Amino acid sequence: MIITKTHIPDVAIVELERREDDRGFFARTFDVAEFEAAGLNPAVEQCNMSYNHKAGTLRGMHYQLDYAPEVKLIRCVRGAVVDQIVDMRPDSPTYLQHVSVELTAENRKALYVPAMFAHGFQTLVDDTEVMYQVTGKYTPDAERGQRYDDPALGLTWPLPVSVISTKDASWALLEDAAK
Repeated sequence: MIITKTHIPDVAIVELERREDDRGFFARTFDVAEFEAAGLNPAVEQCNMSYNHKAGTLRGMHYQLDYAPEVKLIRCVRGAVVDQIVDMRPDSPTYLQHVSVELTAENRKALYVPAMFAHGFQTLVDDTEVMYQVTGKYTPDAERGQRYDDPALGLTWPLPVSVISTKDASWALLEDAAK
């Protein structure tokens, strides 16, 4: 694996280190020791998958509060997405900064999402599947979200939103939540 930190030090992009031959290639997608050596949390409690029918589908921006933290490793295994995360840690020097990366079945990249980072993605093609390795269990009372189009987040999405859940479209703007 090739683990590359981003401009937000706790965030990383994980790429495959392929060993190729005439059959194709072999690559490790996850390794506890390599994650620990890079300062990343290697615990995995759940693995989840989302399937998305239409290009333009938007899921997010989700996170859980500190008392039930979720660290995620996100990988697109079919199709393509633009995955974006935002630092929601109020005392962080990178508060409200974001990282955006294109994850595709072809590039096989993964995005390491630290706890207290809002996470969301938009599908770029029909019939897209995304896998999540998660360090903690889903805890509904700890769930929070930010609106995907909140000006305070500064996110831009490549396509018009074609499908979004009522919940994701209804998260409060930061400006309104602070009142």
